[in-house]
Amino acid sequence: MKTLEFYAGVPHLKGDRAYNRTLGKLARSTQNSTPVRFGGFSSLFDIQKFKFRHPLLVSTTDGVGTKLELARLLKKHDTIGIDLVAMCVNDLITCGAKPLFFLDYFATGAFEQKKTIEVIRGIARGCREAECALVGGETAIMPGFYDDSKYDLAGFCVGAVERSKAIDGRTVRAGDLLLGLASSGFHSNGYSLLRKVFTKKELSGTIGRSLLTPTRIYVKPVLELIRRIPVKAIAHITGGGLYDNVPRVLPKGLSARVHKGSWPIRKLFFEVQKRAHYSDRQMFHTFNMGIGMIVIIRHSDVKSAQNILKKNRISSWVIGTVERGNGVTIQ
Repeated sequence: MKTLEFYAGVPHLKGDRAYNRTLGKLARSTQNSTPVRFGGFSSLFDIQKFKFRHPLLVSTTDGVGTKLELARLLKKHDTIGIDLVAMCVNDLITCGAKPLFFLDYFATGAFEQKKTIEVIRGIARGCREAECALVGGETAIMPGFYDDSKYDLAGFCVGAVERSKAIDGRTVRAGDLLLGLASSGFHSNGYSLLRKVFTKKELSGTIGRSLLTPTRIYVKPVLELIRRIPVKAIAHITGGGLYDNVPRVLPKGLSARVHKGSWPIRKLFFEVQKRAHYSDRQMFHTFNMGIGMIVIIRHSDVKSAQNILKKNRISSWVIGTVERGNGVTIQ
């Protein structure tokens, strides 16, 4: 029988020294020599180390949607935190910003220490990959609001970019090229549909494990690109696919023409299309279709860009061009 103490929620966690030590260790593993101080109710972060002259602070927030249900089905919670970090930091770098620090929000119906630590271990791993300090978080226990076995996640990231180096797409011109960076799979979008087109048995096996592949974090390769060549615009391909995300970084009066067949698409995307009876347009409007990030550059910078990405183990392809017009054409 659940006691009134259970329904009170959070307080009993505050005194769990072993749990708090584990969380502290995970957070410190992301901080390296980053100047972080913890107050009683907040964290303090000194950006002086990074020697910005005129920094603009950049902030993002996101979640991982119903991919959480797949993690719950497979009882595998150690990578979903990577997705959470990826969705935030990949948005943040589109303006050229360096991620500085990250916070998470974990809400659940009933506290399970092992599961919670697995999730936060994934968040810490994602932060290390993004070279971003995990400086705090909130664990909210909400019995009666969430089912005991369910949880939700939200992430919050703050970064900075020199005012003179912020990328906003204003230098994009007709004739520039779209360089597509390979995704690791479906990333964190379209999972409500994926859970409908595959059976529970399929999701519990090889297909489910493949779908749980973490979202790729592009921080290191993209920031190196920005340091080495003049990047004009960057689009993170998430919900809405190429159709919705590319126009967000194009100046008025310019469009993108994407060439189907200019990059390899994994067979699993086509299996989803077949089962969902989706048109090509619907697929490109729902999923990333193998392209997780698009960088817009000059024709003369393509070779250098691809060499940088190859060194960072990221496959890339010239997938289209910028033209006069509006929207995105995929053909």
